[in-house]
Amino acid sequence: MRIPAALVGLLLIATPVVADTLKPFATDGCSMWIDGPPGNPNLWRHCCVAHDLAYWIGGTEEQRQQADDAMKQCIQKAQQPMIASHTYNSVRMGGGPYWPSTYRWGYGWHYLDGIWPRGYRTPSPDEKAQINRLMPAALQLIAEDVVSNPVKAPSGAISHLSPPSAGYSSIQPAIHSLTNTHSSVASSHSDR
Repeated sequence: MRIPAALVGLLLIATPVVADTLKPFATDGCSMWIDGPPGNPNLWRHCCVAHDLAYWIGGTEEQRQQADDAMKQCIQKAQQPMIASHTYNSVRMGGGPYWPSTYRWGYGWHYLDGIWPRGYRTPSPDEKAQINRLMPAALQLIAEDVVSNPVKAPSGAISHLSPPSAGYSSIQPAIHSLTNTHSSVASSHSDR
């Protein structure tokens, strides 16, 4: 008995994905936006990179809210309150898990979970193990990003800011704040 090609195609489309695999962490800084003002083009990039780490993992709606709030506070600390509000509003509107974009909440995972979008979901134990396995490489990429995209020494209106030093230490506070929003993932590292 031959099965019509159209039926085979429909079956393949409707077949749910059995196991999801986390893609390696990637960042583009402040997706679809600027990383700093013209005189200091990377001034708040570290805030967006740390935010990307949280978005890569995904999780619950509450964790997304915490990640977005932490990013806004980080940009505000760069003395950019209007940029912080604009960036925050943009990620709240366009960063949800139901948009098939490369910067959506949970972008490290396949967009579809079966035939439906992944949405807001706490990573399973297997997914937490994948996160923990890929986290050292993600943190290394972040450290390299900080070196590749340095913040210029402050001048003018922002002279009271101290510039972050090159390397991972300049982004640690933002990462710490955002990874705390994923405490269930972080705590699973000690369980393994």
